[in-house]
Amino acid sequence: MRYIDAFNHFNPPRYHEQVLESPLGQKDLGKRVRGIPALWDLGRRLEVVDMFPDYTQVLSLGMPMLDRLWGPDKSPDMAKLANDGLAEVAAKHPDRFAGYTAVVPMNAPEAAQKEAERALKNGANGIQLGTNVNGKPIDGKEFWPLYETVAKSGRPILLHPARTRAMPDYEGEEKSKYEICSVLGWPYETGVTLSRFVFSKIMDTYPDLKIVSHHLGGVIPYLEGRVAHSFDQMGARTSDEDYEGLRKSLKKRPFDYFKDFYADTAIEGVRAPMICGIDFFGADRVLFASDAPFDKEKGPGYIRSTIAVLESIEMIPEVREKISFRNAQKLFGLK
Repeated sequence: MRYIDAFNHFNPPRYHEQVLESPLGQKDLGKRVRGIPALWDLGRRLEVVDMFPDYTQVLSLGMPMLDRLWGPDKSPDMAKLANDGLAEVAAKHPDRFAGYTAVVPMNAPEAAQKEAERALKNGANGIQLGTNVNGKPIDGKEFWPLYETVAKSGRPILLHPARTRAMPDYEGEEKSKYEICSVLGWPYETGVTLSRFVFSKIMDTYPDLKIVSHHLGGVIPYLEGRVAHSFDQMGARTSDEDYEGLRKSLKKRPFDYFKDFYADTAIEGVRAPMICGIDFFGADRVLFASDAPFDKEKGPGYIRSTIAVLESIEMIPEVREKISFRNAQKLFGLK
């Protein structure tokens, strides 16, 4: 079976140098990324890709997003550096890297729209966004020109959770403890951000906008009943805002918007959630992805386990091909 890995992470060399020199790069971030050579060492990355037959990657930058690393005075230049670096790597090794997604400086919204337009014209296959901008939501009107640009391009947004330790789990605490912010907070915040895309009416305004939710939609597939029936009653618990009027003004039932999002298989290679997510989104809206190289082996582990899990699930050939590579071909505009 052919596999196109729709969501994995790589930092091109010149951009990676800037990451290490950033304030966060001088602390825990630098320690972590130095320990994962396949994230920034192209030679090692090629070795990992070559471990798997008929397997290619659509590259995306590693976390954190630009707005956590630099202020709006520098983030636009760093976005260009990153995107041009990914384009160069993909162009030099098209047999291993089928394409790339671009990043945009979300802490400079006007520059974000311009960089998205530039990168997509230069061949980017999508745009990667975090679920927040330094803790602030991404459904504000200042970002709508960006969404219009992406929608018109026909290429997708790849939505990556971005919750950090600076976002406490409880009132009165200064930060999130025990790495809960990412282990549990990321799936939660993915669901929150998808909800904001629905109820802000971004999806009504730009119905052609395609959003791929990382980690198989976060909490959404596993909370199908609550997403369906509780949002059907939105407004019943709230008296200070007209949520019932908002719900009735939407063009579709709230639940239907969630079914229209896309999702990837990057869930660390486990079977039961994979079955649940595929069942929720359907074969036409699930893309194979590994989240490499953030596994214990620092490269091949999640690729191998995700392939193994998918192969353990009974599917007709047409469905297996859609998930493994055809949906990625269509969404990213790949040959």
